[in-house]
Amino acid sequence: MTDEQLIERLSSARGASGFEDEVIAIAREYCKDFAAFKEDSMRNLYIYPANFGGKKPLVMLDAHSDEVGFMVQAIKPDGTLRFVPIGGWNEKALPSSKVQIRTSNGYICGVISAMPPHFMTAEQRNAPISYESLTIDVGASSAEEARQMGVDVGAPVVPLSPFAFDKEHGLLHGKAFDDRLGVAAMLLALKKLAAEELAVDVVGVLSSQEEVGERGICAVMGNIRPAAAICFEGCPADDTFTPGYMVQDKLRGGVMIRHMDRTVICTPGFVEFARKVAQSEGIKTQFAVRSGGGNNGAYIISANGGTPVIVAGVPVRYIHTFNCIAAIEDVYSNVDLGVAICRALSGEAIMGFSSR
Repeated sequence: MTDEQLIERLSSARGASGFEDEVIAIAREYCKDFAAFKEDSMRNLYIYPANFGGKKPLVMLDAHSDEVGFMVQAIKPDGTLRFVPIGGWNEKALPSSKVQIRTSNGYICGVISAMPPHFMTAEQRNAPISYESLTIDVGASSAEEARQMGVDVGAPVVPLSPFAFDKEHGLLHGKAFDDRLGVAAMLLALKKLAAEELAVDVVGVLSSQEEVGERGICAVMGNIRPAAAICFEGCPADDTFTPGYMVQDKLRGGVMIRHMDRTVICTPGFVEFARKVAQSEGIKTQFAVRSGGGNNGAYIISANGGTPVIVAGVPVRYIHTFNCIAAIEDVYSNVDLGVAICRALSGEAIMGFSSR
């Protein structure tokens, strides 16, 4: 499949946290000719490229397979569904959005309720949005009918958002770019590295349940002991609402390398190594210091006695919403940087990250 087809399939895949099966299947299909696989009980997927020998320092390329979504909590007597969030959403953006609900017969369409203004009181118009005030409507008129449609408590729900690639302008439109663009970058980098002779062994990991507390990567770090790690992420772009001097993650700005966020200060020596590699290879980069947010890097850096880590992000506008925008050139910048870093890394270089 082409790169654009890979991105489209990953974006369109339905994979709320804990239900990442479709994403894993796509990754397996894409990598089947150049890699071997293992899985653990949390549905973390370990991808071992053909050149993996197991005797060199291990470098992990991580990207999380899950997306923010919802889960059906209860079925109301009128057939609408109470639901709870899986991951962080802006509740104000939810009403009238189309969703997909997993049923015993496959996924069906639904709409997050939005009362027509004709029926709203002044108080209702000004009331804050909360999950207690929202439901999902699948078109049923009773709880019995909803159950006959295959809906049940515990069903995962994800956005129903069409993917589009604007080839003329190199723009990607779709859902779940956090972190399906990171997954795409990681898989593309693995494919490029699979036949190369490197000073390190590389393993790709699709980690589960990042959006609900980085749970999957905790299991990963208990199963393997990487000497260093790169987290490929889809990161919130800030170029449409931030003063120019504060913009650190803009569309077409290249790889966003993160110094810190609310959960992690990335390994300074590794960050500087990545900067120098990017400069020498002419790879476009931008650097960010965040007061919020979080990612798998926080758990990687503190595991197994300390693991050097960097976060390499694809800028994504309107992250954690139903419709994201990104530039394919930024995906390729992440691929190029991941490949260049793996080519440049050695056991001696990795040791240097902790001896500064």
